[in-house]
Amino acid sequence: MKRLINKPVRSLLVVTGGLLLASIVTNCNSPESKAEAKETEKVDAPAAVEVFSLKKGKLVSSLQIPGELVAFRDVDIYAKVSGFIKSLNVDVGSEVTQGQLLALAEAPELSAQLTSADSRLKAQEAVSIGSKANYERILEASKFSGAVSKNDVDQALAKRNADLAQLEAAKSSYREVADLKKYLEIRAPFNGIISARNASTGAYIGPAGKGSEFPLFVLTEQKRLRLVISVPEAYTGYVDQNDDVSFTVKTFPDKKFTGQVKRLSGALDKRLRSERVEVDVINNDKKLLPGMVAEVNLPLPTKTNTFIVPKSAVVNSTTGVFVIKVTNHKAEWIPVKKGLEADDKIEIFGKLTEGDQLINTATEEIRDGSPIK
Repeated sequence: MKRLINKPVRSLLVVTGGLLLASIVTNCNSPESKAEAKETEKVDAPAAVEVFSLKKGKLVSSLQIPGELVAFRDVDIYAKVSGFIKSLNVDVGSEVTQGQLLALAEAPELSAQLTSADSRLKAQEAVSIGSKANYERILEASKFSGAVSKNDVDQALAKRNADLAQLEAAKSSYREVADLKKYLEIRAPFNGIISARNASTGAYIGPAGKGSEFPLFVLTEQKRLRLVISVPEAYTGYVDQNDDVSFTVKTFPDKKFTGQVKRLSGALDKRLRSERVEVDVINNDKKLLPGMVAEVNLPLPTKTNTFIVPKSAVVNSTTGVFVIKVTNHKAEWIPVKKGLEADDKIEIFGKLTEGDQLINTATEEIRDGSPIK
């Protein structure tokens, strides 16, 4: 049985369908739809970027690092033998030269020992002279047949040799006491300045006891200093002997001082993971003082040609550090490691070859594998 639809209802359906079709056509032509279409075209379209050709070069950078000035030589001077200070010839701030007498001590017992050793030496010299003369006479007599037996000659020779050995022992004992007495004269081991004094005239001194709690003097070489710096592990390969170094100190902020790298420890400090480097500093005017803290400018020139790129070409992301290489009009992320930096340039290391085309201003928005104009 056929179902009949009256004419008014049929007309309403036709009108409704027409309105729906018109709405669809209108939406397709709306500005929002056109914008979405354009966005879709942009995603699929190749990105226009600026590229450059990768080249090798040398980068000269520098490292700002703190350092400490220490005396080239700094010694504590103690007494070698016990005694009392008889006279002091220097005080704090006195400039001294090598071998200069700093203080004179006295020890009466040493004078007595030296006199005794001198007496024993003279006595042994006399005995030695007598045994030598006796041996020479017996030896001369043995030349005549039957006058002296060979045994007498041998005994005289042995006596002369024994007395001669005793004479050498007496000389050695005398020198020993004489050398000890020389230690009563306290002299400067090198040129420098007296930076500390801990004794006065009449004070007891000695290798043991109250006199050795503190050194008599502290002698410091001031005209030549060591600038000690700790170079981090990442930069140790750029520092060599005789490299020039500049630095400043707080006392003279407007004056720049210079020195040369002379000693490298050759090992890393286990705690700081850095290498001790010493710079020799000539300080003839004595403006610099041991103990000063310096702000050091350490040059870091590259030893060989490496890949140098603008900093904008390197992307630091959560996934790593990389540059974007253009290969067959497609972006390729190349992981790299950073080296020295200077101004707007940076040294990179990775699987790259000279002549590769890299994007000058790289961002994460340029995805790996995306098309490039």
